[in-house]
Amino acid sequence: MKLATPVALMIFNRPDTTERVFAEIAKARPGVLLVVADGPRAGRPGEVERCEQARDVIKKIDWDCKVITNFSEVNLGCRKRMSSGLDWVFDNVEEAIVLEDDCLPSQSFFRFCHEMLERYRDDDRVMQICGSNFMRGWRRNENSYYFSKYGPIWGWASWKRAWKLYDVNMSLWPEVRDGKYYEDFCSTLEEAEYRRTIYEKVCSGEIDTWDYQWGFAKLINSGLSVIPNVNLVSNIGFRADATHTTGSDVFADIKSEELVFPLKHPDFICHDKVADRKFVEEFMFKRHLSKKFSLTEVCKKLCRL
Repeated sequence: MKLATPVALMIFNRPDTTERVFAEIAKARPGVLLVVADGPRAGRPGEVERCEQARDVIKKIDWDCKVITNFSEVNLGCRKRMSSGLDWVFDNVEEAIVLEDDCLPSQSFFRFCHEMLERYRDDDRVMQICGSNFMRGWRRNENSYYFSKYGPIWGWASWKRAWKLYDVNMSLWPEVRDGKYYEDFCSTLEEAEYRRTIYEKVCSGEIDTWDYQWGFAKLINSGLSVIPNVNLVSNIGFRADATHTTGSDVFADIKSEELVFPLKHPDFICHDKVADRKFVEEFMFKRHLSKKFSLTEVCKKLCRL
């Protein structure tokens, strides 16, 4: 069976994880594969070769597939490469499934994203389809998914109509900050304070990333994320050569599962505050703090969603 939805693969300098993620993409056999690659950093021995090896992985395509590439020969860094790469993806296609080189999906992840993209294509309330579920088996009901104000980006999907709300420079932040509107979409005072701090650093360029800005876009537009009720993506990138996921983490290498089809849909589209509260209070704060993560580290993880 051939996947009708385009897949975007974001790669850099890890051919081994790229190979594993690509192998799962190959099983899904997408008709369109968009590949975004950053270039090697200066003064890093062996990185030129590792970047080339990662790019060579896609040469193993053995099915009918239109491959479109956007390779940078210089290193743009996480913020510029990911944001410009995703801009390019949604310039080329109306919707896409997005995987980074360390996000290992189950096969039902692809079908789930495809069906959700089709079902909510014209519903502006929904901005993102997620592959990750960090609840470790807890669920409120027997539906296949729920709606959240958060949205993990370890395997996700979206539409051009949602991505057009993204602004890597967060130009609306001063207005949101000065009016303290950010307090309205935070679950705790700690989260509100940390969002203010982290967004200031993002806007000043102190933090080289793209994902806080996507979370900000969803929050200020009251965007919902679709969260599957089982985890569909395992992050295999927690190791020393990662850009951000260099340390230990309770969310590293969570086992991915397969969804049962046909999906059981919620009867209404509504932000599930109970699930989000459970996630924040039980699975972010208590689990992380029990692992001796600081409150700052916990809030930082939450603000990426």
